[in-house]
Amino acid sequence: MTKPSLPELLHAAVTAVGGTERPGQAAMAGAVAEAVDDNAHLLVQAGTGTGKSLGYLVPALAHGERVVVATATLALQRQLVERDLPRTVEALHPLLRRRPQFAMLKGRSNYLCLHRLHEGVPQDEEDGLFDQFEAAAPSSKLGQDLLRMRDWADDTETGDRDDLTPGVSDRAWAQVSVSSRECLGATKCAYGAECFAETARERAKLADVVVTNHALLAIDAIEGAPVLPQHEVLIVDEAHELVSRVTGVATGELTPGQVNRAVRRAAKLVNEKAADALQTASEGFERVMELALPGRLEEVPEDLGYVLMALRDAARTVISALGSTRDKSVQDEDAVRKQAMASVESIHSVAERITQGSEYDVVWYERHDRFGASVRVAPLSVSGLLREKLFTERSVVLTSATLKLGGDFNGVGASLGLAPEGTAGDDVPQWKGLDVGSPFDYPKQGILYVARHLATPGREGSRTDMLDELAELVEAAGGRTLGLFSSMRAAQAAAEELRGQQDRPILLQGEETLGELIKNFAADPETCLFGTLSLWQGVDVPGPSCQLVVMDRIPFPRPDDPLMSARQKAVEEAGGNGFMAVAATHAALLMAQGAGRLVRATGDKGVVAVLDPRLANARYGSYLRASLPDFWYTTDRNQVRRSLAAIDAAAKAAP
Repeated sequence: MTKPSLPELLHAAVTAVGGTERPGQAAMAGAVAEAVDDNAHLLVQAGTGTGKSLGYLVPALAHGERVVVATATLALQRQLVERDLPRTVEALHPLLRRRPQFAMLKGRSNYLCLHRLHEGVPQDEEDGLFDQFEAAAPSSKLGQDLLRMRDWADDTETGDRDDLTPGVSDRAWAQVSVSSRECLGATKCAYGAECFAETARERAKLADVVVTNHALLAIDAIEGAPVLPQHEVLIVDEAHELVSRVTGVATGELTPGQVNRAVRRAAKLVNEKAADALQTASEGFERVMELALPGRLEEVPEDLGYVLMALRDAARTVISALGSTRDKSVQDEDAVRKQAMASVESIHSVAERITQGSEYDVVWYERHDRFGASVRVAPLSVSGLLREKLFTERSVVLTSATLKLGGDFNGVGASLGLAPEGTAGDDVPQWKGLDVGSPFDYPKQGILYVARHLATPGREGSRTDMLDELAELVEAAGGRTLGLFSSMRAAQAAAEELRGQQDRPILLQGEETLGELIKNFAADPETCLFGTLSLWQGVDVPGPSCQLVVMDRIPFPRPDDPLMSARQKAVEEAGGNGFMAVAATHAALLMAQGAGRLVRATGDKGVVAVLDPRLANARYGSYLRASLPDFWYTTDRNQVRRSLAAIDAAAKAAP
């Protein structure tokens, strides 16, 4: 039998999921197949509605080697495992004459730990463990959640937190899960044979396609201990998020509360001298942190350096002592010791990293209203790490609706450690960029309106002209507005102002769960939804409920953001344009994501309104506009009000 062609396979898969074949999807599938066959690298921008998941799944499954697919969001992971992969595998089975297996793999703390559930949680203040089920009042929310999880443990096949509905709080989940550092290991654990996390790993080893997240991909790359099974092809979806997720995994943090917990956990398990040294170092650290002011530490201050060295040395002594002493009076000693060891090792590694003072790290103080001060350390850049760990020994495909900024892929490529497209050299990963476009007719479906007449937004202070403009636009649109704000304070001020002026419902992020807010927003066209960062990327509401997307200002990073400003300065010191490479790239990605909320289906129409005149007036404005969908562009406020009123009237007249 002849091998089926890629167009045949794609046709079968698209039919199976009830989709429509699109030229962009076919072009993407062809490019992915070519990259995989040539062991090459590909950056592919596929606009909303292209059907990009099938554009990479079909050639990956046809290739026959193991593939890892890493996504940024839970929603896409679920879509792949629950919808796209089962249907695609069924559709391709008769043609491929094999049934590819697939599995989802997450970090250990996402799975229920049977040891924790049955043996209890190591207690900080006293020897041994306590039964969290007895400790929580059965009538309390925590108690009810714990009892529900105990019942669920008997029924679930996966033990995956995301399969528990309704979900539970982080606090409740912490009672029944462990981090990889706290895990006893399958061979030492009484429940090792039934362990959900181990079962997921075993399934992944047998699967042809392993779906995971960016964070686990980063851990696999950074920590050197392989978490993911061997694979020949890596596909990174939502690739615009990869750098920030890898940075998050590579960031270390120390807080007085975290150090105190480690002291309490270790104190009963080691000799008095070692425990006292860690206690003294902890108190010194707490005193220094009481005076900490937020901001970057270009050099580690003497007092902080001194207490961190004391912490590092005391932690090292405790780690040695934990490894060599045994105390049979402690109930389930291995679990208690493992948790103490994990806490102290975490402190040792961060304290050592900061005191070593690498020029490739950024250190800063942060102050949180609820949790107090912390000291944090993050890599100045993750591009070298990604170049070295991601693009060797496998073919890598990176895809997203927003990878092409200012007209080319080189900005995103540079953040991933790639030289400009076409650069030759032995140590330079070769890659190609491809934009397969979008099935939407952006110039006919959407308008980009920039409120050029408004005052330039300052750092602080109320923007009454912006709020007036927003109210008029919402009125003209008849509601139907997604408001994307650069800060929570700005979103709250706008919601307060409009609630005082208009009858229509204004939903505000934080007043309900995100899922509930989006559901209510989609259900009623008159409703508006205002919020910050997660709304810029997480909202998929086709149809008449979202016909106006408003951005209050260009979302540059805050000037006092220690990591972003350090990265900007480093680019400038190397002779580059720090503002364009860091701040403008960050803003362009977010704006492209935000503008992408407007047109989600072929029948959608509407306006993206940017209430920041710099998009029209500043020199970098053209770069930012070139990163957005190709909407019809205007700065005429009367024209945009007429258009919104016409769109509103058409939506009301529709059956």
